Amino acid sequence: MKRSVAPASTNTADTPDWVAEALASINAGKAVRKDLPDGGRLHIDRALPFLCLHISGEDEGPVAREIAQANASYLITPEADIAISVIDAIGTLLKRRFGAFMVLEMGELARDELLTDDAPYLPPFKIEVTASPDAPARIAAKAFANAAEATEAKFRTPRVELREADGMDMPFPYLRVRFAPIYRQQESGNIYPQLRERLIASIFDAGLQALAAFVGATKSMNISTHRALGRKAFIDAVVRTDRSIDEVASTFDFLLAVTPINADAAWSEFAAGDYRRAPRFLYRPLTLQVEAAKKKLFSISFDHLEDPVLYQLYREKQQELDLQLSLLSARETAKFIEFGRALYGPVEPELLGVARDILARAGDGNASAGGQARVTERHADCYFVEQQARAMIAEYRRRYAGFDASVEVRDDLPSGLLVSGSRLIIARSTAMEAERVEPILSHEIGVHLLTYFNGSAQGLRLFRSGLAGYEGMQEGLAVFAEFLTSGMSGERLRLIAARVVACAAMLDGASLPETYRLLVEDHGFLRADAFNVVLRVYRGGALAKDAIYLRGLLQLLTHLAADGALEPFWMGKIAASHFGVMQELSARGLLGVPAVHPIFLDYPEAPSRLSRARAGMSPLDMVEP
Repeated sequence: MKRSVAPASTNTADTPDWVAEALASINAGKAVRKDLPDGGRLHIDRALPFLCLHISGEDEGPVAREIAQANASYLITPEADIAISVIDAIGTLLKRRFGAFMVLEMGELARDELLTDDAPYLPPFKIEVTASPDAPARIAAKAFANAAEATEAKFRTPRVELREADGMDMPFPYLRVRFAPIYRQQESGNIYPQLRERLIASIFDAGLQALAAFVGATKSMNISTHRALGRKAFIDAVVRTDRSIDEVASTFDFLLAVTPINADAAWSEFAAGDYRRAPRFLYRPLTLQVEAAKKKLFSISFDHLEDPVLYQLYREKQQELDLQLSLLSARETAKFIEFGRALYGPVEPELLGVARDILARAGDGNASAGGQARVTERHADCYFVEQQARAMIAEYRRRYAGFDASVEVRDDLPSGLLVSGSRLIIARSTAMEAERVEPILSHEIGVHLLTYFNGSAQGLRLFRSGLAGYEGMQEGLAVFAEFLTSGMSGERLRLIAARVVACAAMLDGASLPETYRLLVEDHGFLRADAFNVVLRVYRGGALAKDAIYLRGLLQLLTHLAADGALEPFWMGKIAASHFGVMQELSARGLLGVPAVHPIFLDYPEAPSRLSRARAGMSPLDMVEP
């Protein structure tokens, strides 16, 4: 059993030199990160009215240690006497500053007493919470218990036992948490990795809520959320991990690698065969060795990040990059479609229903039932689009000097535009109606490039390359940008819906010609437009990506109808599921405000259109009359 600490006043003459240095740093408003001679560490990224403590020993409790060091202010040491000296010195200083100070000690129980080998079900697990007799500590203990018991349990639920530390002479309010080591098997000691991660996250969050309750009871700080008590600085280990992940991500461009370079020739071949045989698609040769990239990817260690939220974000990104690399290795094989399904998910019945409803109700007037085109004049060629793109980028650069985007016109892409990192790539065959140019540039530059550069400004490259699963919300935002700039026509919405229908057919086993005929004969698409859809859906070996446009738009409209803010989405490339994470990191001071906001938000009609969305609308409501 590890020794607990009850701080008591000590002679300041006995304070070690490194503690005096720490006090001087705190007084100067500087961070403290000191590795101790005994293997411990003192970390204070800013002055706060608390210190999280872990006493290590023969059985040091590795999860309790990780929970402690996830905090913005912590002390880890194997020696209780050292802890007493440090707490007394630092606590006295911080109590003078804030008017209050508390110690939160994290530790583990010796064994999981409630679990037996013959248990017919997984029982609760015990958490002991011992509080000093003062009212603020008791309030903090109750807040911890409420938070822990409210945690959604996937494996086992906690049973919290509240105790009062009667008779303990303490100069500061004190909270001691001990939890059962449910993350390891009792006999073998083997670890349950997923359970370990969930345990760290839940107890860390309950600890923050306890500290927030203490802060509120003592009025020592004003905070908007308990998450604001978390870290406000990235440690070196986070930066190293971020750079390592980015090095792997930047070795390949996934979309370019799976986009055919012979779109025009493929269309001619398909038409020459009376639209009955799938054409042959040609691709750029891969410039990386997938096995070597995967080896480097999984050699990246997340063990020293000291932040459960960032740990989870990087693990998710690692898994996404692994799937992307697997897709590249399976390009033009039967396995490609299944890796794509794993990465982008299936087409949900509800999503498919919305897409079919759009195709039935949003007429575009451009095709007869046989798919014959009514010729539409297209006044904007690739050079006009390029000129307008450079002008828009120049305006963004005027507003934010770091908006260093480039524009390329290339022959090896299907008609249209594509963003790759900091580049806007325009196919030379691109042609569109002049009124479509501004909406499509708002899509590509105002969302994709803007979030790349805003993400770059956050200090971690993860926010520019994108959090795992970010593409759906990115495309939803980009399509919404078209609506805000008066660019959502029935034809455009039908195209987005057609991608969903085509993805669903492909995932159900339809061939390229079958899906093509579905779009032309059943939904009245022009032949060339239908081919553009199936080219995207069947590229690489059949890619389920294109369903994300409508899915992301629906997620965004739901978010706006619930009065959700747009601001976090401009900070970098994030998924809908990361909205809360971005709010937390922002509250903690780890993320700054966007370096630049979308220009399209300044358009005269944008505020009223945004208000309509917040009042509740469907994609069909976005179509211009």
